[in-house]
Amino acid sequence: MKQKISILLVLIFGLGMFDSTANAKKHKDQEYWGVVSQRAEKIVKTLNIKDQEKFDRIRDMIAQQYYDLNKTYDKRDASIKTIKERTKDEEKEAAKISKLRVKTEKKIAKYHDAYIENLSGELTPEQVDAVKNGMTYSVLVHTYNGYLDMLPDLTEDQKKYIMDALVEAREKAMDAGSSKEKHAWFGKYKGRINNYLSKEGYDLNKASKEWHERLKKEQEK
Repeated sequence: MKQKISILLVLIFGLGMFDSTANAKKHKDQEYWGVVSQRAEKIVKTLNIKDQEKFDRIRDMIAQQYYDLNKTYDKRDASIKTIKERTKDEEKEAAKISKLRVKTEKKIAKYHDAYIENLSGELTPEQVDAVKNGMTYSVLVHTYNGYLDMLPDLTEDQKKYIMDALVEAREKAMDAGSSKEKHAWFGKYKGRINNYLSKEGYDLNKASKEWHERLKKEQEK
């Protein structure tokens, strides 16, 4: 119970081992492929897929997405380092880096679209959502439930706004290169949600204080 409460508070106001040798041989960085394959394995285990071949196929699809994203960001960062080392003019350096970031974002967007299309061809919409949540630490689910618990009188339109914002944040976070960056995307959208709720007449400071007190009492039971 304590862990659940802590997660809810932080999310809103704080900011399988297996044999993958065959697939690892297809990738230059076999060690990292092993890491992302195990990460993907944990996600696929939540999907209740009985067919082993399909299980493995989805696992490798998710792992490949992690692998491709990491490779793309590593290449971008290496290029940025080279630009900084070779460009003496700060204005030119900024322009080159900006151009590189835009190029990288376009490439990541293509990976994202193809990935979702491939997942959708194999899984139900609910399973695709489960994969997205698995790749983003289920922040959407915990945060949404936290808002509902803190503000039980939310209207359906307000709930929809919150969910839509969190879904958009999740799409961005899926493509982020690190845990910190994933949480940063949710933090950005939670800021938007809080601003929206304030305009809707909610006193979030008061609601937060009352929620903390209520959760503390529940924790003490």
